[in-house]
Amino acid sequence: MTDHDQYFSYLMRRSRLGELYRKYCLYPRLSRRLTGVALDIGCGIGDMLAFRPGTVGVDVNARTVEYCRQRGLDAHHMQPDTLPFQTSTIDSALLDNVLEHIAEPERLLREVLRVVRPGGRLLVGVPGILGWHSDLDHKIFYDEENIQSCLEKHGFIHVETFYTPFLKSEWLARRLRQYCIYGVFRRAD
Repeated sequence: MTDHDQYFSYLMRRSRLGELYRKYCLYPRLSRRLTGVALDIGCGIGDMLAFRPGTVGVDVNARTVEYCRQRGLDAHHMQPDTLPFQTSTIDSALLDNVLEHIAEPERLLREVLRVVRPGGRLLVGVPGILGWHSDLDHKIFYDEENIQSCLEKHGFIHVETFYTPFLKSEWLARRLRQYCIYGVFRRAD
């Protein structure tokens, strides 16, 4: 079994409770912060694409892209750090639990900056401490300060920070794998 197949199998093992949480709690909160044509970078099996009309997905995993397309979703295979879109053609972008998997995010963030329209938004979600420790593939731990400084260094202006499932909590960050920090950024023009 290839790494792509293993990751696909991992994503398909989602629980019914997790699916309900994403559909009725997480995705509505994320969708309110995305505008126009949104790009889900690292779209996995396409749950956000299915939830939010006008969302296009990309993933480096060819198996998940194939699955999305079989579901009738607009998904594209991408090479690492290369987005298959023209300059300034995307209104908003989403990196949901993706950035922490990338040891050197500079090239991908430059690509996001390239494809997002002037004034467009980037929504970035990263796991709390328990979620970060739950995946051996995580490379960089982000908290509120270093996610903001990383994005500002790459041409984005901080707009808002929020937390899921509900509020900022060190207690939840250490006890709930699904706890995440989200930052909303605007492309600096």
